[in-house]
Amino acid sequence: MKDNIQSDTFELALAALFTAIIIIMAYTPLGYIPLVVINATIIHIPVILGALFMGPKKGAFLGFVFGITSFLKNTLTPATASAFVFSPVIAYQTVGVSGIFKSAFICFVPRILVGVVPCLVYAFIKKFKTGKAGTAVGLALAGFFGAFTNTVLVMGGIFVLYRDAYAEATNVAAEKVIDVIMGVVTFNGIIEAALAAVLICGIGAALTAVKPVKSDYTASA
Repeated sequence: MKDNIQSDTFELALAALFTAIIIIMAYTPLGYIPLVVINATIIHIPVILGALFMGPKKGAFLGFVFGITSFLKNTLTPATASAFVFSPVIAYQTVGVSGIFKSAFICFVPRILVGVVPCLVYAFIKKFKTGKAGTAVGLALAGFFGAFTNTVLVMGGIFVLYRDAYAEATNVAAEKVIDVIMGVVTFNGIIEAALAAVLICGIGAALTAVKPVKSDYTASA
């Protein structure tokens, strides 16, 4: 009983820490790593780590926090003409009532799943590969697919739900939007996913000295 209370307290503190990190990264340059040609987003890193060490329920919560920061930034300080994609408020003003639901989906669902998919990937890998090697491979692939989930679902959502509006906002021909989407997915998406794989593997391996990664999420809180 005492061990359970201590474990719950530790996970609560860890969840609060990861939440604070997400907020800090979202509103400072810390959420981006400048590479040769792009700034790679790494705000999803604490979401993925939280999911792996605390389970998909808390991971989904951290993903929701990630979505909230995106919603607030794009609503209060929109930096681009396509900010409506992540802001139901601006989307309502831009495309009407349907925009509320479309933008809410794009803003929140991919980020929530970033806190779920890594758990499934890690658990799957651990079924076939055990020991330190299995942990390293599981962490790396969980990081890769966690980050890639965000890119694919966000950009896919934009194409399916907002192709014409996005084309108008970005001054791109409607028939060329798919090229833009695929360019982001195959370039930015792969780079960010590879970076996430490296960071999650490295940071995750260090954190296992304090708390083991969960591979059975059936009892996750």
